[in-house]
Amino acid sequence: MKLSIVVPVYNMAGGNKLRFCLDSLVNQTIADYEIIAVDDASTDNSLAILQEYESNYPWKFKVIQSYENVKQGGARNKGIEAARGTWIGFVDSDDWIAPDMYEKLIGKAEQTGADVVGCDYCMTNAQSMKVGKLMPNNTAEQTGVLDFDKYRLLVMNPGSMVIKVYLKEVIDTHHLRFPERTFYEDNCASPIWMLHFTHFEKVEEPLYYYYQHDMSTVHKISMEKCEARLLMGKRMIEEARRCGFYKPYLQEFEFAFSKLYYMNTLFTYMLGMKQPRLGFLRLIADGMRHEFPDFQKNVYYQREFDAEQKKLAAMHMRSPLRFLVYFKLLYFYRNIRGKNRKE
Repeated sequence: MKLSIVVPVYNMAGGNKLRFCLDSLVNQTIADYEIIAVDDASTDNSLAILQEYESNYPWKFKVIQSYENVKQGGARNKGIEAARGTWIGFVDSDDWIAPDMYEKLIGKAEQTGADVVGCDYCMTNAQSMKVGKLMPNNTAEQTGVLDFDKYRLLVMNPGSMVIKVYLKEVIDTHHLRFPERTFYEDNCASPIWMLHFTHFEKVEEPLYYYYQHDMSTVHKISMEKCEARLLMGKRMIEEARRCGFYKPYLQEFEFAFSKLYYMNTLFTYMLGMKQPRLGFLRLIADGMRHEFPDFQKNVYYQREFDAEQKKLAAMHMRSPLRFLVYFKLLYFYRNIRGKNRKE
């Protein structure tokens, strides 16, 4: 079998989200493929919908039922275990893909000898095949036969995992898996996975449709999700050490950790939580001091973030209390100024 498409599913029955996704999968132009849909203990009608598709397409649609919620990473792992394809791809159950996405990705792999191939995606808030806001993923400098410099770039910006197809032999050889029972598992897995592959190519088209809606993970900030970012940052460093990647790419992992564990979490937390807690802000700062005490000197960090972000981060590292008060006053003032301008 040429391809296995793994789809983790949790409570996506509403709003036609799941059906729209599955329709794009069962109508792929590539021949000889299977769809492995893993129901992650859904409490809505998702499982019944999956079973309907399995009944209608028994030769290429398989349902796996998880009786406990292991979140997206755990559901993907179950799909990997069951997959029979030479290639494996992952699709989120509220997104959809172009009819020829996998034909083009695997075709590119066969032409070039690549063991992982990606594309771009677009963001959309409407269920249609009209291309939305283009989101380029990965760059030309990252593609080709992978060497030290390309790996450095991929550690810092591995790109999304759902827009790629992976040679399953590499996954099996290195037993590549996702963290389970947590959010943001891709942020940990993606750079570690890319360091195991040897040749990366890209199709310069937006073949994946990323659906933005109120239930999207990115739209709902919670304490659990902020804590998950911290956990995935730590897990990424643990995996890098375990696989022998940490020392060769120390500067790159320092940057990746400061971006995931620190900057993304810090500002998401402050902007998304109604009552940010001083204790959590201290926890973040302590974590950075423990893992990378000199991260603010990192050359990639200096290039990536703007002056205000770096100023606020420096303030936070010196005094979480002062940062908390200053940040609240700053955004209170900006909100008032914004309202006055509208009036």
